[in-house]
Amino acid sequence: MHSDVSLQRFKQFPRLMWIFLFGSFITRGSYYMVWPFLAVILYEKFALSATEVGMVLSSAAIISVFTSFVGSSLSDRIGRHKLMYLTGILYIISFSLLAEANSVEGYVVVMTLCSMATSLWRPLTSAAIGDIIADPKTRELAMQSLYFIVNVGCAVGPMLGVWLGLTGKQSSFYLTAVAFAVLLIMLYWGFNHQNRQDAALAAGASSNDNLSDATSGTESDGASECACDCVNGCVNGITSDGVNRGVNGLSSDTETSTKKAAVVSRKQIVAILLQDKLLQCLIVANILCMFIYAQMDSSLIQYLTRAGAPDLLTLISGMIFTNAMVIISTQFLLLKLMARFPLVKRIQIGLLLLICSQIWLAFNPLDLFWGWIGAIVVMSVAETILFPTMNVHIDRLAPDHLRGAYFGAASFYDLGFALAPLGGGIILDHFGGQWLFLTGAALSVLVIYLYSILDKLPRPDFAMFKVD
Repeated sequence: MHSDVSLQRFKQFPRLMWIFLFGSFITRGSYYMVWPFLAVILYEKFALSATEVGMVLSSAAIISVFTSFVGSSLSDRIGRHKLMYLTGILYIISFSLLAEANSVEGYVVVMTLCSMATSLWRPLTSAAIGDIIADPKTRELAMQSLYFIVNVGCAVGPMLGVWLGLTGKQSSFYLTAVAFAVLLIMLYWGFNHQNRQDAALAAGASSNDNLSDATSGTESDGASECACDCVNGCVNGITSDGVNRGVNGLSSDTETSTKKAAVVSRKQIVAILLQDKLLQCLIVANILCMFIYAQMDSSLIQYLTRAGAPDLLTLISGMIFTNAMVIISTQFLLLKLMARFPLVKRIQIGLLLLICSQIWLAFNPLDLFWGWIGAIVVMSVAETILFPTMNVHIDRLAPDHLRGAYFGAASFYDLGFALAPLGGGIILDHFGGQWLFLTGAALSVLVIYLYSILDKLPRPDFAMFKVD
């Protein structure tokens, strides 16, 4: 399946999708004013070693990975909207507490809450997009757009923070809490609007059916019962998330799958995931990929801080800004250029660029400011290809009625992010920065191999699994 970027596709986005996009912009922008500087704060405030800083960052993230899987699987059963509200409240509480933390233990506890909220929010949003957009190409464009707007926020956040004098200040986390409060209000409005719109469309469809029956003169008791069943089916087709898949144009098979979603047992979900060897290999490959990328957010910053790189805060803000701007300026161009390539081929091209960036970082002189920026440019182009494609890959692998479970399983990718600060800190303490990035290059080669064998791996027969 090829990608399709056009104005007509954008016009197919429902209002709720635009709320997701705007909400992601304001929350990511405020988040990146200070979160990337946590390693600097912990080093300067508590004089922790690289390994100790890595342990603080990793312990919080590891717990959140398993929370994400459980929460995302539950979303298929109890509804994504409820979990999104709860996650948003958790965000507000945890970021408010983080603005006031003043001990290592306090940072560990509150950062764990923040990481849990983050790891829940991402798969919930991805799965919700799959719920509200039926067409696969439009859905792929929506996921690409979400990734794009997140990076707009990442670009604006650090630069706005520098301009306002907030960059690296702990109190800036209050802005993130306020941003999520605004997003929750918008989501409440958006979900209610979606529910009313779907109900109106369902009522209109049933009225047209009744008018057609009256005109043809074929209305009978049996036909009336069928019409009532049809109306009830349309109304019941509105899921617990308020999404009417029938109205939005999904096939009857998909409607059936959606109705089954609430009754597929946890045991069956686990059995399916254990039998899907392709998914398991994909998760391992992407854990390694995330481990490499996460070094930019943690270990690279630690390395530059401890090595005494000149203009440290400017360099860190510049790298974050460069990363986001490259993605913003190249994402849809690359999507067009690479549309003819299969998903796995796109990912392999991105991995080759990732290897080049790691080698560049390994040999760049400490005081060569633009050398660091250049390496980040190459890494960012690789990221532009890889990250949104990974989400699309999972979306295409997931059965409709198990989308939440599959995105929840994909959240195990975050183990790479979780282990990166600790693994990177250990390498920094014992081997130095150069070996950190050479290790990243070697792991990228391994990921390329894992992607090359995906098509040879077995998948379960989903028809064999009956709902309870």
